[in-house]
Amino acid sequence: MAKEEASNIYPEVIEPRQRKKPKTPGSQEARAEKSRSLVPERASKYVSFQRFIKIFIGCLAAVISGMMHVFYLSAYHERKFWFSNRQELEREITFQGDSAIYYSYYKDMLKAPSFERGVYELTHNNKTVSLKTINAVQQMSLYPELIASVLYQATGSNEMIEPVYFYIGIVFGLQGIYVTALFVTSWLMSGTWLAGMLTVAWFLINRADTTRIEYSIPLRENWALPYFACQVAALTGYLKRNLNTYAERFCYLLLSASTSMFMMVWEYSHYVLFLQAVCLLLLDVFSEEQSDKVYEVYKIYMFSLFLGYLLQFENPALLVSPLLSLVGAVMLIKCLQLNGKKGTFVAKVIKVVKFYLVCTLPVTLNWIMKTFVPHKENEHMLKFLEVKFGLNVTKNFTLNWLLCQESLQAPSQDFFLRLTQSSLLPFYILVLIICLLSMTQVVFRRMNGKSQKETVTLQDGRIGERPEIIYHVIHTLILGSLAMLMEGLKFLWTPYVCMLAAFGVCSPELWMTLLKWLRLRTVHPILLALILSMAVPTIIGLSLWKEFFPRLITELTELQEFYDPDTVELMTWIKRQAPVAAVFAGSPQLMGVIKLCTGWMVTSLPLYSDDDLLKRNENIYQIYSKRSAEDIYKILTSYKANYLIVEDAICNEMGTMRGCRVKDLLDVANGHVVCEDGDKLIYSKYGRFCHEVKINYSPYVNYFTRVYWNRSYFVYKVNTVISFQS
Repeated sequence: MAKEEASNIYPEVIEPRQRKKPKTPGSQEARAEKSRSLVPERASKYVSFQRFIKIFIGCLAAVISGMMHVFYLSAYHERKFWFSNRQELEREITFQGDSAIYYSYYKDMLKAPSFERGVYELTHNNKTVSLKTINAVQQMSLYPELIASVLYQATGSNEMIEPVYFYIGIVFGLQGIYVTALFVTSWLMSGTWLAGMLTVAWFLINRADTTRIEYSIPLRENWALPYFACQVAALTGYLKRNLNTYAERFCYLLLSASTSMFMMVWEYSHYVLFLQAVCLLLLDVFSEEQSDKVYEVYKIYMFSLFLGYLLQFENPALLVSPLLSLVGAVMLIKCLQLNGKKGTFVAKVIKVVKFYLVCTLPVTLNWIMKTFVPHKENEHMLKFLEVKFGLNVTKNFTLNWLLCQESLQAPSQDFFLRLTQSSLLPFYILVLIICLLSMTQVVFRRMNGKSQKETVTLQDGRIGERPEIIYHVIHTLILGSLAMLMEGLKFLWTPYVCMLAAFGVCSPELWMTLLKWLRLRTVHPILLALILSMAVPTIIGLSLWKEFFPRLITELTELQEFYDPDTVELMTWIKRQAPVAAVFAGSPQLMGVIKLCTGWMVTSLPLYSDDDLLKRNENIYQIYSKRSAEDIYKILTSYKANYLIVEDAICNEMGTMRGCRVKDLLDVANGHVVCEDGDKLIYSKYGRFCHEVKINYSPYVNYFTRVYWNRSYFVYKVNTVISFQS
């Protein structure tokens, strides 16, 4: 109460109002600094968000492009073969040649009681080729079929989908990954996903020259090249400068995994990686700061070779491969630590010594490995290359037959015409010239003692200083040079052409490089480079859409028909009439189809990496030569053949290329025609066997009995006789 009274008696004390302090210069500076610190923070958040949106849209576009490519392949395959409306036998006949062999082993794996038993039967296979036990997994690189069979059974797909659709679906899915990897590579090089879209468009339009998936689905390259495309994409990211630790680690892991898979699924993969290793070695010469990364990639090569050697049952071809010799030599030189102070006389001497070692040591190591490691694989390839480049002349049937194959000849004019009509080749040449000239500038700048910039900006206009660009230019030049010699290698080179051309026309840096040379003053070069990098690909895309999109739609709407009634009748007769233990002889391509559709044993296979199989093929092809019935009988009985199949298409072949018909090559090999000046002409007293055996007169009827024929095939049973008649 006393307190309340006191409060009422003494009024509340009011504090005097304080005067506002005048603003000092120091407080204004602090507030300005605070506002300036907020601006970069907001700007960095905006840039991060913009970058995230850009990456998200690009990844979405890459995935959609891959999926659309898969849908297109599936629809086109269905329209071309009417696959869903055919019986199993008719579907299997669409797999021709070596593709039939690969798919037949996939069927064998599904029929096996267990995975282990299936693998054992493939590694100790004596039910395919007569009188021969082969390790099919090693000899034919059957890991794709092993993986596909495991996935088919492990995922329970056997209750939902037929084996053939599952197999084809996996291959088509890999083609989608292939296209996505090309998209990402072009995107990484140019900095815009518009380049990826243009890459996919060119790839699809020129698919007759970029892939063989439409003609032969199970080919090894259709399994392997998607992994190689992923490897190239990872390598492109790994070689980029100013890469953060996490991105570099991811690229390294992807590079390791894709290289190992590529090595496992294709027997010729180590040759492709050897070319890539040479490109990286030249990159090390152009860009010295990439030496450590190149060395790390070489470690991946070494690990992949070691892993492939083990998983391919100690394949000696990997030990004598040029890739192992080159990588081993470079790593050995690296271990010697030959370094010196830059600019000194000692440093120049060390460079000369390194150059000498790099040129001689791989050759020496390869010679040592071939001396001590027993190997027979691919010896015919060296002989083929000698004849191909005019270093030798031969009458050998196998070598001349290989030389006559379209895939091993120089590309035709139609190939270049197709690339030009789609505008791919002109832009590729433009991009390649600009990059090469820029790289030449870099070389002269280094020779004059000028150092390279750690970070190349847009306004510098030096696209030739980027290490990933240097690598890709060297790689495409090497692949292009080889593709000019052998058309089959265009399926490695043309996708590269699509990727490099799309990167160039969409890259502001490339246009900036060109504009700096032109020295334009009317328009700001950076602005013009940005405009060109958007306008040129847009114009190209619209023109491609107008000209080629209707053709693609027409291909999907047209109903094509692939039907071979003669082959269907032949396979049906074999399954119904021939004994289970029968052995069939004929052309290797037909033998592959017989192995797939019937499971019967054959005398030869359409595989060209084994010398013994190549010799068998040459001997069996003698049924189309001018040899006696007794000679043919001895050849067939030496391989325990019970039935002989003569193909009318080969016997009466009217080839467009002179001297490349099978019967012409056999006549040259047997000396029945004049091949070169000075050779003696040898006349055969026998007619062509495939013609004479159809007439049914002695002595042919003593050795062979016709048991089936139609318009395309004549089947003869090899008689069991004791005496031979002349």
